[in-house]
Amino acid sequence: MRIDLHTHSRCSDGTDSPGVLVDHAAAAGIDVLALTDHDTFAGWDEARAEAERRRIGLVVGAEVSCRLAATSVHMLAYLPDPGEPELQAMLERVREGRNARVPLILERLRAVGVVLDVADVAAQSREATSLGRPHVADALVAAGHVANRREAFDRWLSEGKPAYITRYAPEPAEVVTLIIAAGGAPVLAHPRGRASRKVLSDDVIASLADAGLAGVEVDHHDHDDAVRRALRGLAGDLDLVVTGSSDHHGTGKDGHELGSCTTSEGEFLRLLDRARVNAERSGRVVPQPYLP
Repeated sequence: MRIDLHTHSRCSDGTDSPGVLVDHAAAAGIDVLALTDHDTFAGWDEARAEAERRRIGLVVGAEVSCRLAATSVHMLAYLPDPGEPELQAMLERVREGRNARVPLILERLRAVGVVLDVADVAAQSREATSLGRPHVADALVAAGHVANRREAFDRWLSEGKPAYITRYAPEPAEVVTLIIAAGGAPVLAHPRGRASRKVLSDDVIASLADAGLAGVEVDHHDHDDAVRRALRGLAGDLDLVVTGSSDHHGTGKDGHELGSCTTSEGEFLRLLDRARVNAERSGRVVPQPYLP
């Protein structure tokens, strides 16, 4: 089976609708897809309807923004109850923080001679539940300032660059607790990629495992072979599920084609079992995976 457990639609910063994303996954020969938009559950119903039409497996979730030692990290939440009040409130605060920083980013850009307004950014957001840096990047592309998102981040938007603005995000341990309380399974996303590698040491990951972390995303384009070997060994030591995924964003991210990194069937079944146990313990009514 080809199982891709981390993808994005235009409900966050992907470029395809949830239904089109599922359609593309089916065409690419994916057997099971996970929709994990940033800090939102908005695309679940549309994705499920298309998955049933195309007879492709679907797991719903979200990629939750976290912050540790002033550094951005991410947690994948699989199959949580979207109506759990504390999880809902935390995600709403994250989305509000993302929206609030866009005008501040635009001020920073104006200071270096790059002029955009919020309407320019909103025009690129399609159905997104909040505005984010990728939408600012798309507005920069549309205005001819850069060739693609990557250049926008490299020049202005990444941490440490002239237009970077921080925002609210909870600590990973808090997010693990909230996901478990909502009956879901938390998996640490690309822990040795980008800035995450500076703060997600083996000891930190071990402490998250003690808090209930279910798994770690090992096979990801941000990880080279040596990193993957080390993470796989750590996951074995900590009894964590090993996942792999494309982190597909449609045309919004180069080199992340659907199915380019995958999860084994055995590890996928382990992840579903962790989610089942957490759901039973929480007493929440959680979404079920669609597995035709």
